[in-house]
Amino acid sequence: MGLFDQLAGEVAGQLLGGDGQGGTLVKLVMSLINQTEGGLPGLLSRLQSGGLASQVASWLGSGENAPVAGADIAHALGNDTIAQLARQFGLSGDQVAGGLAEALPGFIDRVSPQGEVSGDNALIEQGLSMLGGLLGNR
Repeated sequence: MGLFDQLAGEVAGQLLGGDGQGGTLVKLVMSLINQTEGGLPGLLSRLQSGGLASQVASWLGSGENAPVAGADIAHALGNDTIAQLARQFGLSGDQVAGGLAEALPGFIDRVSPQGEVSGDNALIEQGLSMLGGLLGNR
């Protein structure tokens, strides 16, 4: 079983959580990564410089993932980014920030098995696309 098969199975279970919004969360994460200069590494840098360095370190590390609040995600990414994603997905800013706070720790943990994230956006996009396909949202 490949990394992205494992990623898809584990994250799909977490994202679905019985609320039926797993597909939206996957699309939200995909869009955020695609819109961030530098892709996933750029996003991590932005979160770290936005005050979430210890949380990001826990997501990259081998221990438990530190939780993050939606308000902290909104602060780190900025209101413009949250508002843009909210318009794009027809959600409120709070829903976007809360969804990202729920999805990012597990996603980043799983795409960084050795504590490092590849700068290969195509590989990340492929993994997210596979996950979206599993959720029936491709």
